[in-house]
Amino acid sequence: MRHHYAQVGKYSSIYGGQQVMPLVTKSTHTVTISFIFLAFAAQAETCLAPQRPFVPSDPAAAKEYEDLIRRDFETYISDVQDYFRCMEAERGRAFTEAQEVSQEYGRFVQLMAAQ
Repeated sequence: MRHHYAQVGKYSSIYGGQQVMPLVTKSTHTVTISFIFLAFAAQAETCLAPQRPFVPSDPAAAKEYEDLIRRDFETYISDVQDYFRCMEAERGRAFTEAQEVSQEYGRFVQLMAAQ
């Protein structure tokens, strides 16, 4: 549903007279668009955990597929090591991002206090 907005004094309102937040300034739009662009540029890496190898409960089936099951375990061990490295890299990225966001918030609070 599309809403129509009109300026009423220092507040914008949805047609129907309901008052809502003040209109956003052009500079705020620029800052918001910049943050959106930066968010897309610094997206988190997706680390996917490998699936556990399947071992049949039937000993005869396990013996029949022994080579395949053994390869599945070896692949899992290699993949889970890659997964751990990915998770560690993502943890580092998220920590750095959290520090940057905290600093950005501090600058924002100072900017708002100065106005």
